[in-house]
Amino acid sequence: MKRKAYEKELRKLQVELCALQDWIKREGLRLVVVFEGRDAAGKGGTIKAITERVSPRVFRVVALPAPSTRKRAIISAALRRAPSDGGRNRDL
Repeated sequence: MKRKAYEKELRKLQVELCALQDWIKREGLRLVVVFEGRDAAGKGGTIKAITERVSPRVFRVVALPAPSTRKRAIISAALRRAPSDGGRNRDL
């Protein structure tokens, strides 16, 4: 992707994330976004680029250690039950 196209798309995503943040705050909701990947995969730079325009009073970035095998199994089980279509999942 060329730099200009990247910056244009990044700006659209930043605006959308700010709008999502405003809506979540207004509705009194909470949201967790998880970036998962191998070390040195560029997660930190991606997170920094996407979140540079959100309010730090409302939005936090937290680096967590790698989960244990047991925790990874629990997370996987929860993700399998999560709705894939954005709907509400009553089984969780």
